[in-house]
Amino acid sequence: MPRRIVSVTAVMLALAAGATYAATGGLLLGPASIAKARTFKGYYDGHKDTFLVTDVSNKAQATALKANYAAAIGRVRGAPAQYFVRGAAAKGQLSVFGSEPGESDYNPLWEEFFVTWKPGVTPVLLVKDDQIKSLAKAKKVTLKDAHIVLNAPITKVGK
Repeated sequence: MPRRIVSVTAVMLALAAGATYAATGGLLLGPASIAKARTFKGYYDGHKDTFLVTDVSNKAQATALKANYAAAIGRVRGAPAQYFVRGAAAKGQLSVFGSEPGESDYNPLWEEFFVTWKPGVTPVLLVKDDQIKSLAKAKKVTLKDAHIVLNAPITKVGK
């Protein structure tokens, strides 16, 4: 009888290990744990997504955000835009993403752009990247490439 219990236990452990291996795509990631992380909200196409900032290509910004400084990601080209309003802004303004998970161009790296309202223009709530581009074309806002890349994965897509 003890031999049978040992055999059943060995089979159960093997099945559990196999399920863990399959669930991680075959990567041995180590033990999982739950940790708290600072998350932020940003707009994409009129809804709010949740994201976190892990790495920044600018040392001062990395320090301010309590993120990792990663100069190498600053050399990445073609990342989608993340827009940040500087100066005057509408109440409730958040950053605005140029993509999100499920879009063909989504990746967690973002090229930072600063949006500034032109003098005499009343700020409105910016919630879409196309809205920002249209306002820039109409010369109501200015866009400035910050030459900073963020690693800021979107962890929850809003509705």
